[in-house]
Amino acid sequence: MGVMVELKPVTSDDDHRLFCWRTDPIIDRWMSDPAPPNRTTYDLWFNNLLVSSDQVGWTIHFANEPVGFLALTGLSGPNRRAEWSWYVASQVARGRGVGRAAQALGLDLAFETYGMERVSAEVLADNDAALRAQAAAGFRREGYLRRHLYKNEAFHDIVVLGILSNEWQLKRKNVMSMLVNSGLLAGSSSKRAVG
Repeated sequence: MGVMVELKPVTSDDDHRLFCWRTDPIIDRWMSDPAPPNRTTYDLWFNNLLVSSDQVGWTIHFANEPVGFLALTGLSGPNRRAEWSWYVASQVARGRGVGRAAQALGLDLAFETYGMERVSAEVLADNDAALRAQAAAGFRREGYLRRHLYKNEAFHDIVVLGILSNEWQLKRKNVMSMLVNSGLLAGSSSKRAVG
């Protein structure tokens, strides 16, 4: 069986695709930060993503098609902790475990390739799918920020999640086995995620 889910480093060819995804109201609804207000703001973010030593991004591929995005920010800090964000943009890939597989690959990159000690995330409190997916990967709830985000003319609560390197190592084998058995990942992770 061929590789089903892969992470590929963002390149300049991904510019238009990521802009369309991130400004799509369906995607933006579940993001814990607002969509870029205009193309100029987005271009600044995207160009920085391509050259920054502090952040890195990948497109999530499912059955050889780009379907989402995953990023780590804070890679150059002395505390070896990164912030994490991801989404599956393609309706075809949603609800099929693609996000869980992408997270597993992303955690391997964060801890093995980039040497992070901790990865954290902020998730909208009503984003049940993301909360379940991140819990399955081993993220723990570390905080609850009430009315923390003002977006779309309303205040939203945020759940703060985190996972430590040793927690991922304890969980990794079972998570990867489940993803391989479900056909989302091949047997070796080294070819599915490129740093």
